[in-house]
Amino acid sequence: MDYPFGDGTSLALEPEYAEARATCPVVRVRLPFGGEAWLVTRHADVREVLTDPRFSSRETTRNPDGPRFTPQPLFPAGVMSMDPPEHTRIRSLVSKAFTGARVQALRPRITEIAEGLADAMLEHGPPADLVTMFALPLPVTVICELLGVPYADHGRFRELSDALLSTTALPPEEIFAAVKELNLYLAGLIEARRAAPRDDMLSGLIRARDQEDRLSEQELVEFSVGLLVTGHETAATQIANFTYMLARNPGQLAALRADPALIPNAVEELLRHTPLGAVSGIPRVATEDVELSGVTIKAGDSVVPSINSANHDEAVFDNPHDLDVTRESNPHIAFGHGVHFCLGAQLARAELQIAVHTLLTRFPALRISADDAALHWKKGLLIRGFSSLSVTW
Repeated sequence: MDYPFGDGTSLALEPEYAEARATCPVVRVRLPFGGEAWLVTRHADVREVLTDPRFSSRETTRNPDGPRFTPQPLFPAGVMSMDPPEHTRIRSLVSKAFTGARVQALRPRITEIAEGLADAMLEHGPPADLVTMFALPLPVTVICELLGVPYADHGRFRELSDALLSTTALPPEEIFAAVKELNLYLAGLIEARRAAPRDDMLSGLIRARDQEDRLSEQELVEFSVGLLVTGHETAATQIANFTYMLARNPGQLAALRADPALIPNAVEELLRHTPLGAVSGIPRVATEDVELSGVTIKAGDSVVPSINSANHDEAVFDNPHDLDVTRESNPHIAFGHGVHFCLGAQLARAELQIAVHTLLTRFPALRISADDAALHWKKGLLIRGFSSLSVTW
């Protein structure tokens, strides 16, 4: 069976996942590059893969010809390709910046940015591209301020970020060149901060490197690249995706407009319901034989834990294919699970909650301008979402 199942130009989860959960929850699939892997589809099994140390992230880097979704090994993989204790060492350097208390302190600034973008959209008038005018600049501005990256450079690093996430959008040589340029860009910023430190995350990482010897120069660059890319990509994509999903579910949208206190709950449901990945898991490698749902995974086999499928598991979620902003039991794993649980999950939640609240309150009649056949999708990337999304009000 070839995987992924679709081309990522839909927010409806492909039916093959439900079929696999029901009939063959651990199924052998052919990845686009490098051969075969085990696709894990049930919630309990996916959580086990994400937490069991016998499934290694580091081992995926040992074999450059191993199964993967990109023409080149995902580089720089950084902390995502590490296992404890190396993973714990690197992650601890910035974890304090993303605690609940720290993110709570950032909420007024995030709200200020969102309100300013809404003002600009209203001044522009309908129709407007939600992606370029709101969904993208909100998290980009936040991560630039946190990390210490000039916002004026966002056009440059946005293109490079898309290249890093490319599966088929670009030829391999262009992906490699873009990744190299992104690394050189961050290396240049690091040198500038060494000469003139500031009160930002990049300066803190430099201190950890130069004064405390807690990471290597290569780790410093790769970790900074990872923070920049993941620090805006998920939230930017999902702000537009969530807007689309609510517009296509008018009953749920009406419930939120009637009771904005439901927004935090709605964001959790949208995270569960809306698949972000065109593929739905980062491969891992079994370091010894492991049994999942009656299937023996041999040492050395690659495994893809499908978060998208787990979040639609009928054994865990009632009516999983329905969007229900009042859903009470919602143990989704949209941000992952275990040691690789998304470092910026609390920040992403705050950005998404504030974005939804701002759009609902500032644009009471917001709607999608085009029908589904005319939507503009990102194509050939690891994530699924809109390259542009025309809205009116």
